[in-house]
Amino acid sequence: MTTFDFGLGPVLAHKHKNGGGWVADSAYVADSAYIGPDARVYGDARVYGNARVSGIAWVSDNAHVTDNARVYGNAYVTGNARVAGNARVYGDAWVAGEARVSGEARVSGEAHVACNAQVIGKCSISPLCITGYEYPITVCDDLIRVGCQSGTLADWATKHTEPCPKMHADRDILLLLASAHLQRVADSAKL
Repeated sequence: MTTFDFGLGPVLAHKHKNGGGWVADSAYVADSAYIGPDARVYGDARVYGNARVSGIAWVSDNAHVTDNARVYGNAYVTGNARVAGNARVYGDAWVAGEARVSGEARVSGEAHVACNAQVIGKCSISPLCITGYEYPITVCDDLIRVGCQSGTLADWATKHTEPCPKMHADRDILLLLASAHLQRVADSAKL
């Protein structure tokens, strides 16, 4: 029996055959996935498909990284978070809680994605996440996602929101918040 200390005391673990990174025996990593030599997967985390975890990235708790997703650099995916498709999480970014990062999404820098946020586009700074409505609202660099629908600020300014009465009633303030966040994104890109 081999053990490794992921930071909370030694647990049964092994080095993954594809990359050599440490994987707790309680976690699952498919043979087709790559876990780099300094990367870690522990808790009940799952890494499937052709996903790659490299650099000094960590995947923990009940998080899943699937398909062709990449988690690298000093990134951290935890909680019940899901990273899928061709998504990339890198730099010092972290994805936590019930967050979903998918498609061609990019979460980078020091961005923190958490709660019920859903990122399907670029997210170079922490997204604006608004809850308490019929559907979670996430504002990233170039898209606003409400439930399962996405669009630009201009798209949402003209979308039909009557099926969501509370959101429809607060439409102007939500668009103002989204606009302010998008201006913050633009300002940070100039630095």
